Amino acid sequence: MRNIAVLTSGGDAPGMNAAIRAAVRAGLSHGLTVWGVYQGYAGLIEGNFKRLGARDVGGIIQHGGTILGSARCTEFQTEEGRELAIHRMRGAGIEGLIVIGGNGSQTGTYALHKMGFPVVGVASTIDNDLYGSDVTIGVDTALNVALNAIDNLKVTASSLQRTLLVEVMGRKCGYLALMSGIAGGAEAVVLPEVEVVPEQLAVRIQDAYERGKPHVIVVVAEGAKYNAEGLCRYFREQGLLPGYEFRSTVLGYVQRGAVPTCADRLLATRLGVAAVEQMMAGNTGVLVGMHNGEVATTPLEEVVQGVKPLDPWFLEYADILAR
Repeated sequence: MRNIAVLTSGGDAPGMNAAIRAAVRAGLSHGLTVWGVYQGYAGLIEGNFKRLGARDVGGIIQHGGTILGSARCTEFQTEEGRELAIHRMRGAGIEGLIVIGGNGSQTGTYALHKMGFPVVGVASTIDNDLYGSDVTIGVDTALNVALNAIDNLKVTASSLQRTLLVEVMGRKCGYLALMSGIAGGAEAVVLPEVEVVPEQLAVRIQDAYERGKPHVIVVVAEGAKYNAEGLCRYFREQGLLPGYEFRSTVLGYVQRGAVPTCADRLLATRLGVAAVEQMMAGNTGVLVGMHNGEVATTPLEEVVQGVKPLDPWFLEYADILAR
């Protein structure tokens, strides 16, 4: 194998650039020609490739986002689209593809693998819901952004004696909400994985004030049945928590676009290098991730079919620790 390509797909995650940098420089150290694919799977179909050298990826490790870009591509979801993508790569002499991304991205990686093209996935998503890796690129940064926001909001909540509902990202996975809620000392956490009853949450908020707390912070996962604003609206419409003031704050994309932490830069570097090493060893059709503090691979077939649950210990003790 002499030519490989690197692609980023799906939602951007802090640390993606560090993974790109690591894969490019590791590939060059093995004497490979490394190509960057711009705008995700759409770039594969369009043949939007550029040869990358060491200097092309210099000075990017500290930046969030991805220099290669990302884009939705419905055409790639068809077999004809994937065949065209493979045709484009083979026409450019590309013999293997590294895909940095989360669940949807690795579903695309697996589709290429089933069609016989050598691929290696790199676990990258702030949601940390990707099966095959204990932690994924971008998670640490997103958690720290959320935690910083919670700490700041707690100051205002205490000053004004208000209930603040802080909505964090995570789609259908409550990992970010659970971990940032525990680390931030929130009085309650609302998750997609646990049924929420607004009336019970309102009782819990009122109990917190009656125990002498000067504020209440509720961390809400965006994929929960009720998001932050939805809960505020429900409380008002149903006349719950009369006499108490509550506001919602949505963190949104600020979690994705942050400067990557040291932990994310180092994780991305390890996984980027490991992806090239697996490609060189002929171990393709796998996701490179972390298990018990070590780099490990998981077959993409398992990745796309697996479900990654929340840590039961944190679920069990989240309520106890919030009292």
